[in-house]
Amino acid sequence: MIDIHTHVNFNAFKDDGDEVIKRTLDAGVWMILVGSQIDTSRRAVEYAERYPEGVYAAVGLHPVHLFEDHFDVAEEEKKAGLSAEALVKAGVPSYTTRPEVFNHDAYLELTKSPKVVAIGECGLDYYRSRDSEDIKRVQKETFRKQVNLAREVKKPLMIHCRNAYEDLIQILKEEKAQDIGGDIHFFAGSSGTARQFLDLGFYLSFTGVITFARDYDEVLKNVPLDRIMVETDAPYVTPVPHRGQRNEPLYVEYVAKKIAEIKNLSEEELFVATVRNTRRLFNV
Repeated sequence: MIDIHTHVNFNAFKDDGDEVIKRTLDAGVWMILVGSQIDTSRRAVEYAERYPEGVYAAVGLHPVHLFEDHFDVAEEEKKAGLSAEALVKAGVPSYTTRPEVFNHDAYLELTKSPKVVAIGECGLDYYRSRDSEDIKRVQKETFRKQVNLAREVKKPLMIHCRNAYEDLIQILKEEKAQDIGGDIHFFAGSSGTARQFLDLGFYLSFTGVITFARDYDEVLKNVPLDRIMVETDAPYVTPVPHRGQRNEPLYVEYVAKKIAEIKNLSEEELFVATVRNTRRLFNV
């Protein structure tokens, strides 16, 4: 298995990150550690370079880190219909974002590591924008810069999108991002939206949410097997049967098993397909 989007490089794992990685690798699960700003991107690369195989990095600037804001993680989960108690119990910290301006040269330098396989987590997030056109404008400009970086270094995109699929699709078309390719991480849109991304050549990845919410069953049934990948987004959205604990990349198997069940496939067939898809897109 390969968890294509996990954050062991975040503070939730600051005391035991290497332990988590080692037990995950021992279980036969590989991972891509995803950065959300320059510090966590650098940390993802540092982790990845400590392991000869099985650990890779994505580097990029998340749209929520463009402006200062406070995130009560448990409250965010509660708003999304998830278990706030689970994150509190798991000790996943709330945080205040430190505003960052995208620095092309700094991120370009990180991509020189052979362990960097994607640009991101980048994209658009209108969930907390409070209808601010200025915030949306800066997000769009910053995303375009990262699309251009991905084109420059010939690496796919790792895309975050929340409440902004229409604008994201428009930018991808305008930037001819189908020539770059990438993954729409934590996909939570409709079947129609999924089709638009698929038509652009992008992959869709799903998280532990599908193990306890039925909202995405129909989308999953319709996404072609050769375009699906699996992720945890750890430390968030812990899948059943580990709700109430901190999420870890090791738990990606529960996401894969649920997709196999929904698509009426054998677990082995789903496992093989998602690994093949991941290798094809990220060249790991």
